[in-house]
Amino acid sequence: MTAQWTIPATPDRTYAAALFDLDGVLTPTAEVHMKAWAAMFTQYFDRHGITPQYTDADYFAYVDGKPRYDGVDACLRSRGVELPWGEPTDTAGTETVCGIGNVKNDAFMEVLRRDGVDPYPGSLRLVLHLAHTGVPMAVVSSSRNATEVLAASALSTYFPVVVDGNTVAAEGIAGKPAPDMFTLAAQRLGVETADAVVIEDAFSGVEAGAAGDFGLVVGVNRGAGADELLARGAEIVVDDLEELMA
Repeated sequence: MTAQWTIPATPDRTYAAALFDLDGVLTPTAEVHMKAWAAMFTQYFDRHGITPQYTDADYFAYVDGKPRYDGVDACLRSRGVELPWGEPTDTAGTETVCGIGNVKNDAFMEVLRRDGVDPYPGSLRLVLHLAHTGVPMAVVSSSRNATEVLAASALSTYFPVVVDGNTVAAEGIAGKPAPDMFTLAAQRLGVETADAVVIEDAFSGVEAGAAGDFGLVVGVNRGAGADELLARGAEIVVDDLEELMA
């Protein structure tokens, strides 16, 4: 029988799996992503005379939690700019959605390789607790760099299932805010979606959890705002994952 997990905020229920977003939930790489997006869009907008200027609000509204190229496309369209999609192999800087997205990815990977990344202490404590009790865990990340981030943070061993941006492309499934990535992760862990907990910090992620038949959707407030996370579909919101330990 699969180990059961009790969460203090829902003491009358138990859960059989944890489906974690990565950036901003397990590791502070969301901050690196956010800076890389800002640098890329600011430079692109300035070069092309696009207004209004890019702000952090654009990150949360159009980019956060989505597959990389979807985020590029959504943000550009918010300024009335439509570009050909291109291919993921497009050279960074090519005037396509993929080419622009690859500029951002190069900046992110440079920082990751240079500096590495440590998990949030509370997140690491929860992961170790669930591993000790035998609750299966998966990472569900829109990033195509999830395996590199897990390796850099020494978390790979705890996550036998990783559903990421590469999986979306390979399997032809919808990315967040559709629930498909989380559903696939639960299937690969061998648990029912109704027994799994979705843990997300992004609007698109909690919307994905709310759109599926999951046991609980937890919003992690790393700056998006508790009220907004609840409005988008989170059932409870925490500031630190250690709050999910009984």
